[in-house]
Amino acid sequence: MKHVITFDIGTTGVKTCVFGIENSIRLLGAASAGYGLYVFPDGGAEQDTEEWWEALCTTCKKALDEANVTADSIEGISFCSQMQGLVLVDKEGNAVRRPMSYMDQRAREELKKGIAHGVTVAGASVPILIKSLIITGAVAASVKDPVWKYNWVKNHEPENFKKVYKWLDVKEYLIGRMTGEFVMTKDSAFGTLLYDLRKGHECFSESLCKTLGVDVKHMPKLVKSTDVVGRLRERQAQELGLKAGTPVYGGGGDASLIGVGAGAVNPGDTHVYCGTSGWVSTVVEKSMVDASAMIAAVIGADEGKFNYFAELETAGKCLEWVKDHLALDEINIYLKKENVADSYESEYTSLYEYMNDVIDKVPAGSGGVIFTPWLHGNRCPFEDPNSRGMFFNMSLETGKSELIRAVFEGVCFHLRWFMECEEKKVKSSEKIRFVGGGALNRVACQILADVLGKTVETVDTPQNVGAVGAAVTIAVGSSMIGSFADAKKLIPAVKTFKPNAANKPVYDKQFAVFKKLYKANKENFAALNG
Repeated sequence: MKHVITFDIGTTGVKTCVFGIENSIRLLGAASAGYGLYVFPDGGAEQDTEEWWEALCTTCKKALDEANVTADSIEGISFCSQMQGLVLVDKEGNAVRRPMSYMDQRAREELKKGIAHGVTVAGASVPILIKSLIITGAVAASVKDPVWKYNWVKNHEPENFKKVYKWLDVKEYLIGRMTGEFVMTKDSAFGTLLYDLRKGHECFSESLCKTLGVDVKHMPKLVKSTDVVGRLRERQAQELGLKAGTPVYGGGGDASLIGVGAGAVNPGDTHVYCGTSGWVSTVVEKSMVDASAMIAAVIGADEGKFNYFAELETAGKCLEWVKDHLALDEINIYLKKENVADSYESEYTSLYEYMNDVIDKVPAGSGGVIFTPWLHGNRCPFEDPNSRGMFFNMSLETGKSELIRAVFEGVCFHLRWFMECEEKKVKSSEKIRFVGGGALNRVACQILADVLGKTVETVDTPQNVGAVGAAVTIAVGSSMIGSFADAKKLIPAVKTFKPNAANKPVYDKQFAVFKKLYKANKENFAALNG
């Protein structure tokens, strides 16, 4: 059996896993640790590189101990990571400022001046839109796209910007810290929306960089997810508790590898993810985009494959909000008088277990209440940083239990909206793999099946699928297995949830209203939050 270690770097914490790979991918040890997400009134959302590193060092040692394996036996290190962060580093690989999360939306003026001028379609200048679609298969039309964060730093922090040597994403910063190499995997490069994916090009587009105000010299070397991109350095090995010289692989972004870890690896396979963020993704074999709905085919970790991908930035984050403000609120009113553990990991176990009985007793439709899960704006199928969450259609009979179930249903309604939009171009699979912390909750699984009207399958430890996908990059890169497709038989479904036909009428009725709520309130959102 071969031993590998992978880091699943999420928005609010890291999950570190040690796997044994032979005829299956078996989890041997795991540890989790949280870190900060600093959200500011002006739309800023930042993190801290030292908090990331401390979390990696702490969890690495714990995972090795739990797995009862030695550092000498680890044959590879890889990553699954949040994407579209902006980590600007100097020549020594030190961050020149705190990383800007994909959630950061300060660059409204940069977006407006850079692309939202003249004749526009989907918020983008037609000439730039056409050029971007031809070169990248997508367009940087969202205030949260990293190119505008880059320009925001250039405009607002010129002293920091002068120090910039390379533009990295989250895992690329950590790769650089481990190995001293400045690289970017192709899926992360696609996330910059500056990557030329046309056959015969496959590089950062110098022309598009110039158009969008980016110095192409700031872009790092491109590598594959399965490449050994460097070797672990001595000091960093000591801090992590690993062996110097251990191969470090490129790994991939969460949009690329969570589907792999879910076992959704073949063309037409669809998976749904619910962690801090949420999405619907279907494997396709060519680049495609729906600019009007902000959906694009993202480059996959598997060469030649893409993930047709629609993202909701606050999915599991809405459920965390429920924990903090409804189930366990500030004035100490509890649905049950029992303590829910506060650790990072338990928010994705105890929280769901705690709420199962409560929301399962509430009939489908939550007494007519509808929740909109736009707690930090929204980008798909409409782009509006001003949009917000709301409970719609409450009555005297509405209680906390109805509100909590409505939050679960609202997230699922938005995921159904994604699937409806995606199916204009791609047919989703009849069986949907559901992964992430949300898939630990049997009631949430059933609600998703009922809302989508499709069979939902879960895998073993669905909260670890990003780490599993990262392990697959090592397995393929080191020839432990032949291809990404070979990983499918190693990741079987363990639970199945079939849709309850009796709930279809109420969910169809509410879904039709759900889709109208944004348009009906767009001006109100702008008046309050613009």
